[in-house]
Amino acid sequence: MYGKAFAPEYQGALTTLSVNSSLTDVLAAGTEQLKAAEQAGRPGEAARSGLAVAEAQRRLGRIGEADRAWKASYRAAREAGDTAAMAWALWSGGTLARQRGAFPLARRLLELAAELGERGGDVVVRGYSLAGLAETGRIQGDYEAVGRLHEQLLAEARRRGEARHTVWALEGIAQMHRNTGGYDTAYTLFEEAAEIAARAEDRRGHAWALRGLADVVSVRDGDTGRALALLTEAEETCRAMNLSSALAYNHKMRGNVLYRAGRYDEAREMYEQALAEFRTMSEPRGEALARLGLAKSLARLGRDRAETEAELADLARTLERLGLRHARAMVSRAQQELGAQAEAVR
Repeated sequence: MYGKAFAPEYQGALTTLSVNSSLTDVLAAGTEQLKAAEQAGRPGEAARSGLAVAEAQRRLGRIGEADRAWKASYRAAREAGDTAAMAWALWSGGTLARQRGAFPLARRLLELAAELGERGGDVVVRGYSLAGLAETGRIQGDYEAVGRLHEQLLAEARRRGEARHTVWALEGIAQMHRNTGGYDTAYTLFEEAAEIAARAEDRRGHAWALRGLADVVSVRDGDTGRALALLTEAEETCRAMNLSSALAYNHKMRGNVLYRAGRYDEAREMYEQALAEFRTMSEPRGEALARLGLAKSLARLGRDRAETEAELADLARTLERLGLRHARAMVSRAQQELGAQAEAVR
């Protein structure tokens, strides 16, 4: 039903790159082709090579370089009069904006990308842009607004046999079920995503699905050993492909699993590692989640109650400013949990 996963963001002379190509290899090839296109005065090819450069930089966590690259790609596409390439550049910029926590900007850029994709007759970039809008809403906790869009995009991906987008949609829907307590449904969807990704050789999608499965078997089943094993398997892929963001989220999830198991000192170490990784790549959502886990772990290890309360209050303000409703609710639960713990100790 599904063919081998491919990476439509690797275009022009870079279509031979695999979805599983190391990001350092993608960056090297993209930079080489970009320079050649610029020297030859071929703005259309420069736009498409520049897109790969932008995406490699973004996934490596190099925010400044990625920002410059997608904007340069857009300018080259505009010079070439290539509407579809303009849409792809805007998609990259919108995805980067979401990664940086600039959600209003992400929505504006992704909406423009979807519009230009439709105008340029590129159904793939239109689908990717709509998916980006759906993911932006999901990350912010607006499940009611984007749940239907996720389902629509899943149906379209299944109909076209696009493994990579099917996996993405399944994981997004699974995450919403997991966050609202539907653990069995979430597990089934993550499991299907992992199976499709494995058959389609989509290693990135497979790693994210394993992370989701680890979360569910930890919180639902209390199976710490299996959860950690799944995360270890996913981490191998993240390291092989240099997936900096995915690796940081993997480490943050390992902290979650250890915290639930009452292994607070080990959890603290993982949250500290994830926090440093998120700060290096300027990813505010991941940073806030790692800070939350670290605050909870330190509280369990005897940190002064007033310091914990101050940290959680600051986190609440940060998440409120970012518009991350689900994560903000997590802070509220932590405040209640640790407050109750403190009262019990008295």
